[in-house]
Amino acid sequence: MPHFQAWEEFTRAAEKLYLADPMKVRVVLKYRHCDGNLCIKVTDDVACLLYRTDQAQDVKKIEKFHSQLMRLMVAKESRSAAMETD
Repeated sequence: MPHFQAWEEFTRAAEKLYLADPMKVRVVLKYRHCDGNLCIKVTDDVACLLYRTDQAQDVKKIEKFHSQLMRLMVAKESRSAAMETD
């Protein structure tokens, strides 16, 4: 499970993973208050990408990226393309 240190590398890899097979990708956000760590994990059961931070300024970046992925997941184009491949 690769832990990414650079945010830009993580977002590129996560988008590539999602676009490869949108029906299998999951996104998990986890916050541990005792450590002050926020973790975002993107997986398709074969590859697992992980980015972990304890910086407050990164929370906004993660929130924005998460909402972009959610918009992609509910977009009509991606649903129709996925249905065509079935």
